[in-house]
Amino acid sequence: MRMSTRGRYAVRAMIDLALNDHNSPVQRQDIAQRQGISIHYLEQLLVRLRRANLVEAVRGPGGGYRLARSPEHIRISAIVIAVEGPLAVAPCLEDSPESACPVMLECAAHYLWRSINDQINAMLDGVTLADLGRQMVELAPPAPVAEPPVDE
Repeated sequence: MRMSTRGRYAVRAMIDLALNDHNSPVQRQDIAQRQGISIHYLEQLLVRLRRANLVEAVRGPGGGYRLARSPEHIRISAIVIAVEGPLAVAPCLEDSPESACPVMLECAAHYLWRSINDQINAMLDGVTLADLGRQMVELAPPAPVAEPPVDE
């Protein structure tokens, strides 16, 4: 299973918002530039994140986007579900009549897929935006220290 660019980019954009929201909205072009995401694609993600009440749009001069609640209260699972929909590693795990499998109850593999799916969802639900923000700060390279001039 591979997470699509929608999910990966949405998480990156949300981390960017969490780290750069210094009591003022963050402009989408700044997020796009820092994260290497096209502005058009980012706008599509922000619309979905706004519908899920994860971000708020601020209009007018100095407008942009900000988190709708604190990073400690935003689970990565909520971000991924907002842009991807519910995660399912196999079609038989989707909640739709079209995905119903006629041999699901007799299929040993179904129980494997269910277990993998549950573990992935638990992992995403156990990590908050604040957790990833802290990790990002730890991974950031230290600022270069200016050497004092040497007298010769």
